[in-house]
Amino acid sequence: MLDLTGVALDAEEREILRHPAVGGVILFTRNFEHPEQVAALTAAIHDLRDPHLLVAVDQEGGRIQRFREGFTRLPPAGRFGALSREHPVKARRAAGDVGWLMAAELRAVGVDFSFAPVLDLDRGISRVIGDRAFAASAAMVTELAIAWRSGMYDAGMAAVGKHFPGHGGVAADSHTELPVDDRPLETLEREDLIPFEYQIRQGLEAIMPAHVVYPAADPDPAGFSAFWLRRVLRERLGFQGVIFSDDLNMAAAAAAGDYAERSRSALAAGCDVLLICNNRPAALEMIESLDGHADPTAHLRCLRMHGRGHLDRARLHLEPRWQQALHAVAELAVPDPPSLEL
Repeated sequence: MLDLTGVALDAEEREILRHPAVGGVILFTRNFEHPEQVAALTAAIHDLRDPHLLVAVDQEGGRIQRFREGFTRLPPAGRFGALSREHPVKARRAAGDVGWLMAAELRAVGVDFSFAPVLDLDRGISRVIGDRAFAASAAMVTELAIAWRSGMYDAGMAAVGKHFPGHGGVAADSHTELPVDDRPLETLEREDLIPFEYQIRQGLEAIMPAHVVYPAADPDPAGFSAFWLRRVLRERLGFQGVIFSDDLNMAAAAAAGDYAERSRSALAAGCDVLLICNNRPAALEMIESLDGHADPTAHLRCLRMHGRGHLDRARLHLEPRWQQALHAVAELAVPDPPSLEL
């Protein structure tokens, strides 16, 4: 899964996206001008292949919202946690409604899914997670994420839980360095893994592992670790969905070698889809290294990530849940944060 340079496909990108090693596109703010433009872009991407390529975006809310003009400004996940401490039932209802709104607005312009929700715990340590997490409590994160994902599902969108097994226990930012979480495995199992475990029981469609090393459990970063992805995630937790690597262009991923080596290591560890962003030469190197690679099981898993149904953007305001969702957003409103283009 790779990115694009602008707001429309160019000839080179059309050729790249037809390569059998490519399975999808992730969109960024630079690919967005207005809803009609991005709808035309997703349609052009979908028309290239059958079954069509997956189109994804990071549209969590708060700092991480790629599409803004013409879309509802969504609150950060931490706002739901703050509300839940006083009004837990109201917070769960709001999380479901806003999860639906996020997904409905994206599905109405042809986006298949958003990389959400964040299932990390906000321990007040991680600079890059912070209020992207619902709360510090595993139980509260679990409840709110289940509600959020239920709303996504109602709008025809699959969910991606991230960043397995939990990014909230380290201060370092994996975009710029390799974080190391020295906590014992028992602590991770008792706390950080809980939201993932419950979501898996509820049929979570996809998971993204963290570019974090947990040396008490395994010397490799989780996204390159067969211990975490095969033994814990697949075997012990019984996860049957898609495993998306985090961006293999991030600094933390360099621990696995060059781009071809990163690809092979992530696949060997158990990833189904490899994400490469903001580095076209690296994307081409990875595509070349994967020429001839085939994984029928991964292809079957990815079928669940295609968006379901069709929502007419011009008629979204007529949906019964629309006003309810806007009311929830208004109650949780905070000043617009700066966009975090990760």
